[in-house]
Amino acid sequence: MRYFLLFVLALIHSAITFAQEYTNPVWPRDWPDPTVWLGEDGRYHCVATNPRRSIVSDDLFNWSMSDVAPIDEASWEKMRAVSKHFWAPDVATLKGGKRNLYISLYNSAEDSNIGVLQEVAPGQFRYVGIVTSGKETGIHDTIDPEVVADPKTGKVWLFFGSVGGIHRIELNKDGLSLKEGATYEHVAGLKVEQNPNRSKVFEGAYLHKHGKYWYLFVSSGFYSDHTYKLQVGRAKKLTDTFVDREGRPMKEGYATTVLHSDKGDRFYGPGHCGEIFKGKDKKEYIFYHCHVEGSRNRNSRPFFIAQIKWDKAGWPYVEGGKPQ
Repeated sequence: MRYFLLFVLALIHSAITFAQEYTNPVWPRDWPDPTVWLGEDGRYHCVATNPRRSIVSDDLFNWSMSDVAPIDEASWEKMRAVSKHFWAPDVATLKGGKRNLYISLYNSAEDSNIGVLQEVAPGQFRYVGIVTSGKETGIHDTIDPEVVADPKTGKVWLFFGSVGGIHRIELNKDGLSLKEGATYEHVAGLKVEQNPNRSKVFEGAYLHKHGKYWYLFVSSGFYSDHTYKLQVGRAKKLTDTFVDREGRPMKEGYATTVLHSDKGDRFYGPGHCGEIFKGKDKKEYIFYHCHVEGSRNRNSRPFFIAQIKWDKAGWPYVEGGKPQ
């Protein structure tokens, strides 16, 4: 009996120790719109808006600055010829392990583009060109790319958008260009002129497969204050209509809240999530950015993490529903 009690106490101690392995923010510097991938070196890599540098981790919780520049200077010169702002990168691993980095090339809502870079060495990407242009399509805020390959069909999809609605379009298998004849489809969120307070305007799309559903995570509200929050809808196929918990369509501005904050909270405005990964403890964790009240730079959005759980109906949630 004594040995059994010692064993139980050891397990409890281990659980407590692991639970205390990280404290938010896990990266305290400004790191908005994060994207995370697992490299061939067995480490997690992350870049964020204005991706001049990358950070790395062995365990999802403890991060350090990498000595690898994710984008070479020649590529920066080409991107600067297109735009003034470089937002919300998304790193996608496609068939055969080939990896691309997609990025928002932004000048204005009307003049915004999705650019693509191809990995040429581990964690290093070279600019290829523009995938889609808001000037050509008329879709305002052609930003916040999310590229996902459907393992069942082999098709590669680009999801993107913000104040002009989130849209989807098919790419070629290499993910470097639009598939010939592909059409744009509005999949989530109202336009900002329909909803000026942005409670039903979505951005920062992220797709995650869990069980029999694809989950579309989005952010709504104003990124600069407590109204910004992380929400989700789901569909059985990437080409189906995404709906919230009540079955209402995301394209009409409905979604189920995963993370939110209230005015006066120390951590406020959680959103624009990165990927979901399973940690060494077999639990699932999601990345996102969030403001910290009292920060010297009120516009700073450090890098946060939260454990994602799934209820009996298959909907994701975070205990307490707020950043901790």
